[in-house]
Amino acid sequence: MATTPTQTHASEDSPFALSYDTTTDFIEQAEYCERLVENLLDSHNPSERLALCGQLSSMLERLQPKLNEPIPPHLIERFTVDSIPTSVPVFEPETELLCSYSLALSQLLAGRTFLPEMEETLNGLLFELVCYFSDELRMPRFVRTPTGVEFIDSLKN
Repeated sequence: MATTPTQTHASEDSPFALSYDTTTDFIEQAEYCERLVENLLDSHNPSERLALCGQLSSMLERLQPKLNEPIPPHLIERFTVDSIPTSVPVFEPETELLCSYSLALSQLLAGRTFLPEMEETLNGLLFELVCYFSDELRMPRFVRTPTGVEFIDSLKN
């Protein structure tokens, strides 16, 4: 899955500088979501915040259907490690539910259907959810063992 960056009017380090299409892999989409939500937290411009929420919402909508698909073969090595990680992100909702939470919050923020004093709290919650979601998507899934490559989850029991 290749990313096809398209230059826009924004500077290269701007979250508005790249656009992504349906061939962008889920890792790149998750990293783009993190970049958008980080910029959302830093922005004090209402129209920019609205645009960032709209882009985040759009990216999460494109990412959600990919969550139940198998990991593409070209990404398997990226998710394979020699030993089980000792540190992992901790949060209980399943990935699909976490994506739904993030999508709902970004849509709420884009629609601005809340009291103005709630915006900072909602932005913080959205930031935490998207960053955790992205961290979860990038976690190793496989470990090399003497008998071959195994799913990490099957070895934790």
